[in-house]
Amino acid sequence: MTTINQLQEINAVTLKKWLQRQETLLIDVREPGEFAAEHIAEAKLMSLSQFDPTVIPQDNNRKIVLQCQSGTRSAQAAQKMFETGFNEVFHLRGGLPTWKAAGYPTVVNKNAPISMFRQVQIVAGSLVFLGTVLGTLVSPWFLIISGFVGAGLVFAGVTNTCAMAMLLAKLPYNQKAVNNGDIVL
Repeated sequence: MTTINQLQEINAVTLKKWLQRQETLLIDVREPGEFAAEHIAEAKLMSLSQFDPTVIPQDNNRKIVLQCQSGTRSAQAAQKMFETGFNEVFHLRGGLPTWKAAGYPTVVNKNAPISMFRQVQIVAGSLVFLGTVLGTLVSPWFLIISGFVGAGLVFAGVTNTCAMAMLLAKLPYNQKAVNNGDIVL
């Protein structure tokens, strides 16, 4: 038996064909709030923060496709799968935006929490504003807050990993956004 142990990228057209033929298990590794706001109808949720590859069935008749927003989290989840014995894992190149760009439908919930990206913008912007105001009116030491947030945003941009988003994802309103029926277990 050949061991692949390499993440294989597929495009939205291929994923659509596989889903129509029921040849795949599509796992969305974004956080519950993101999933609740918008997802591919056939996707099951197993967020990266709770990702446990041991509960994913190893069915040789179905391809496992991971999907996130950009491809970064699905690559991280795939690595966890390889470490637990999976040999073949696929992911949707470019994530959900490429699915939508191909003209395929998504399930949208207008009552879901605001997107993680917007939450990060609100919190980061508020901290920078607060640090600047306190630095001007109280003590210049408060400017460290603004500098710290700025450095964090640069790090997030360079590494494509946002610590603030990971923290915000753990907040209760971001966790309760999905029904248990949508979670792969």
